Amino acid sequence: MSHHLSGPNLRSPLGDARLDMTDLFAFAAPDGGRTVLILNVHPLATAGGQAFHPDAVYRVNIDTDGDQRADIAYSFVFSTPDEDGRQSASVFRAAGPEARSHEAGGPQIIADAPVQPGAEAGDSGTFYAGLRSDPFFADLDGIVAKFQWTGVDWGADKNVPAIVLAVPNADLGPNPEIGIWGRVSLRRDGQLTSVDRGAHPSLTAYFNAEDVKDAYNAGEPADDWATYREPWTAVLEHFGGYDRQSAEEALHTVLPDILRYDRTRPAAYPNGRTLTDDVTSARLTMLTNGQVPTDHIGPHTDLLPAFPYLGPPHL
Repeated sequence: MSHHLSGPNLRSPLGDARLDMTDLFAFAAPDGGRTVLILNVHPLATAGGQAFHPDAVYRVNIDTDGDQRADIAYSFVFSTPDEDGRQSASVFRAAGPEARSHEAGGPQIIADAPVQPGAEAGDSGTFYAGLRSDPFFADLDGIVAKFQWTGVDWGADKNVPAIVLAVPNADLGPNPEIGIWGRVSLRRDGQLTSVDRGAHPSLTAYFNAEDVKDAYNAGEPADDWATYREPWTAVLEHFGGYDRQSAEEALHTVLPDILRYDRTRPAAYPNGRTLTDDVTSARLTMLTNGQVPTDHIGPHTDLLPAFPYLGPPHL
């Protein structure tokens, strides 16, 4: 998740980029009374392509008590596209034990909202699903070339199908610190299977070998530290020259793979994540123990000050 080195016919889950999470964001809405949650999928989405998989459950999970398990879950499901490619979306909110099921459980809070193919979205809305400009910025070609920077922002002209939800703060519980992660599950042969999950950007691309990615995507954050501490420590020791103790200290910022957000403080990664946070440089710094601190690419300039915050798509 969140590495943008996957895509159609590359490393997308089951070879279907509609199931491929790209980024997760959490920050305060300008009105101060809501928290904005954004889940983007499908790197290299095209204007005429199907945005969301009709047999998938897209989810944002929220831990409200620090036990690394979902206490609230917002699930998003989409209709089968009609003959003109149009889809609608429904949103469900589960709480308590029901939130820990990967199914779209709980009351339906939004029904049959149209998936927007174009640039327009109301500035007072609470939910939006549709194609937007990808806010992700990075010199991906330079990263692939072992940090020989090209000066080119790979994401400058890219689109993503985005899910944007502005949630009343009261709906997230009394604890100002919450934990957030995304998940995409697919129903096949009557069974729902988790095919992608994550919260922190650019973890799987650097830390997970190909033969463990399916298990990682199916797993739960509560098991992350026990399962991945050893192999991920080895990655940091190899790439960044960390000793074991400093490697484990660095890993505590991303394991378990839950994005923590203390809503009493301004959002800035890793306290939540805004659309302008330079997460690529943050991950390079972590991976290399400060030897490679940045890729010299800045945030996009097409972002909106109001809902749905992401820029209009490149059509």
